[in-house]
Amino acid sequence: MNRWFAILPIAALIVLAVFLAVQMNRMSSTGQGSEYRPDAMVGQELPLTVLPLLDGDKASDSQLDLKTAAVGKPMVLNLFASWCAPCRLEHPQLMALEARGIKVVGVAYKDDPVKTRAFLDELGDPFDLVMVDREGRAGLDLGVSGVPETFVVDAYGVIKAKISGPILNEDQVQTILTALEADSH
Repeated sequence: MNRWFAILPIAALIVLAVFLAVQMNRMSSTGQGSEYRPDAMVGQELPLTVLPLLDGDKASDSQLDLKTAAVGKPMVLNLFASWCAPCRLEHPQLMALEARGIKVVGVAYKDDPVKTRAFLDELGDPFDLVMVDREGRAGLDLGVSGVPETFVVDAYGVIKAKISGPILNEDQVQTILTALEADSH
């Protein structure tokens, strides 16, 4: 009798896994669940998402919306976190963009402001400003699947390009520069 109690949870997990696999296969064959596209926001205006600004190592009382951050000048909007290993890997590329005079705005995604400040103090701060998104609101509004994610935004707040994952190579940097160049004409 005791053997059946040991086997029962394993059998239940197998049945559940088979059920989920069948459901996922059915959704993909009917086109359901295929709405997610990594570039879905390209061509769309930034959502109206109001977040506090990072002030030292805390979220300030001053708040700004993503669209206002872009007004008047194209920008690179980067969602990052101190706990994100790929964010560390891409950080030198963000520093290089900032060194070229490109406006880079950061959104500290689901991060503690104290840890965000320590991250920027350690690696350098490429951001014109950093917005604090402790609850992940901007990530939801932008359809982010994880960090880092980077958006190229024109002077009117329209998303021109998106890079999911870390910026690690010259092709990705070129994608950003090309999108920024297209906006300047």
